[in-house]
Amino acid sequence: MSGQAKIPLQSPAFPARRHLLKQTLALLAAGALPAVLPLEAWAQPPQGAGPTSGPAPALPAEPGAHIVLLGTRGGPGIDLNRSQTAVAVVVDGVPYLVDCGYGTVRQLVASGVGFQRIDNIFLTHLHDDHTADLAALLNFQWTNGNKAKPTDVYGPYGTAKMVDAITAFATPNAEIRTVDEGRKQRIDTQFHGHDVNISPTKVAIYKDERVTVTGIQNAHYPDHSMARMQHRSMAIRFDTKYRSIVFSGDTSYSSSIVELAKGADYFLCEIMDETSHAQNVARAKAATEAGNPDNIYRHLAETHAPPSEVARMATEAKVGTVVLYHLLPGAAKGGLAYPTSTFIDDVHKGGFSGEVIVGQDLMVL
Repeated sequence: MSGQAKIPLQSPAFPARRHLLKQTLALLAAGALPAVLPLEAWAQPPQGAGPTSGPAPALPAEPGAHIVLLGTRGGPGIDLNRSQTAVAVVVDGVPYLVDCGYGTVRQLVASGVGFQRIDNIFLTHLHDDHTADLAALLNFQWTNGNKAKPTDVYGPYGTAKMVDAITAFATPNAEIRTVDEGRKQRIDTQFHGHDVNISPTKVAIYKDERVTVTGIQNAHYPDHSMARMQHRSMAIRFDTKYRSIVFSGDTSYSSSIVELAKGADYFLCEIMDETSHAQNVARAKAATEAGNPDNIYRHLAETHAPPSEVARMATEAKVGTVVLYHLLPGAAKGGLAYPTSTFIDDVHKGGFSGEVIVGQDLMVL
């Protein structure tokens, strides 16, 4: 463990975390709750308020580091009940966004975090299920009102180019509104992309008075793919005076992630159901034998983590709590393709003895 005590969310705004989560998971398992959870434990937007009707509600005043799961669906499919991958880390009321898959902007509004407060965004990699809402987020930050501080986006190679492209995409809207609505703020000064030189050793990404953010290359791209491209994928660690939080990103087992996650209070890790993983291994073998070695099944089998690998990383890193997100496979009609208990049981069978939580959209930890 990191030595930092976990902060129980026991104010009126935050019911006891363990009780809330156990009760929620029990109700979910019984089919008594929808996949999209209400956020009684979080600041609610005013009734009828939209992003253009004024500032978002105030975040909880109590100090602490809170994790808000915005999207927990794995993969690029569109799910009406789970958004694609995104998580907000809120430290002393200041939000930091990790990934920005499709649906993130709506989830930021639904959670009460709000999208205008996001000044720093961290991308684990540039697959579209982790970046699809970035253009919408940045564009609406400008359109919805005079955001004084520019937004910085940190990610692997290609991030700066992507942010420049988003600025180009947003420019016609800005030109029209500048002429027609008398806007004064220049769009080309508002968004800045930063390429992080990710490698198998830890690299400093960002630091302010609340957080220190560190990254390391994970195992989402195999060596034979990285030999033919500059793109990389990374795990990310947040250290605060309250909690240490690690995001695996999309990955298979990685000794580098183990190194990054050592002693972390929370390890947010992707997972692929064991049965699905075995099916993808078999399909990859068949496709390779048929003359197609670079197939989607190989990608799925080689670069995502079954429960045994999640358990191995968590155990070797001696983390406190595992939170499963980027859940694979995602069910097209919502919910999970496999029961919640299957994910938890299989991680425990893999050898991890600590607490395991299956993430739900809009869950607060």
